[in-house]
Amino acid sequence: MAKRTIIWSHRSKIKLFQILDFYAERNKSVTYSKKLFKKFNKELAVLLKQPEIGIKTDIDAVRGLIVDEFILFY
Repeated sequence: MAKRTIIWSHRSKIKLFQILDFYAERNKSVTYSKKLFKKFNKELAVLLKQPEIGIKTDIDAVRGLIVDEFILFY
């Protein structure tokens, strides 16, 4: 079986860093941003093992993984 990997698009990387920067600015600390980033990575690790856990979307080949108040589309 082929090993799965997560590949972030350029646009999604920009959005991720905007989100993390927003919380760092708002909270005047990077603590929450680090926790959120770890949570994203933890959920994505589960996704690699079980790719069907995301919710189906209107687009056939696209699913969404809910992490707190965010949806990671894949």
